[in-house]
Amino acid sequence: MTGVLIDTGFLVSLFRPADRLRAQARECLRANRHPLLTVAPVIVETCFFLDATGKGRLLEWAQRGALAVTDVPVGAYAEIGTIVRKYADRNIDFADAALVWLANHTGMRDILTVDEADFSVYRLKGGKRFALVKWFE
Repeated sequence: MTGVLIDTGFLVSLFRPADRLRAQARECLRANRHPLLTVAPVIVETCFFLDATGKGRLLEWAQRGALAVTDVPVGAYAEIGTIVRKYADRNIDFADAALVWLANHTGMRDILTVDEADFSVYRLKGGKRFALVKWFE
């Protein structure tokens, strides 16, 4: 494993104090020794679920370099649109489609998510699957 992709649910658990998975998210981070990576749409989506304090803490955490955030260039929209159409039956959102795009371009497959049902269905180039990192019970 060269790095770990991060989805919205993990970040919400980490930055919302009352979240039932917060302790497990924090323990997962303490045990992690790999670079963390996400896409900017995941940051936007996560902020939707946080209060102002949580948003500020998330943004400061990312700014300190604890999490690398990749912008999604407009040139990638066609590929992301293809992903959205492929998984239309699952109503895939832009953030998830952008993570599939990022995984295809980085070769990273390990992901921290609470959305195991969808990420176990999404396929990467060559039919590869995401490797769901177990971090909660």
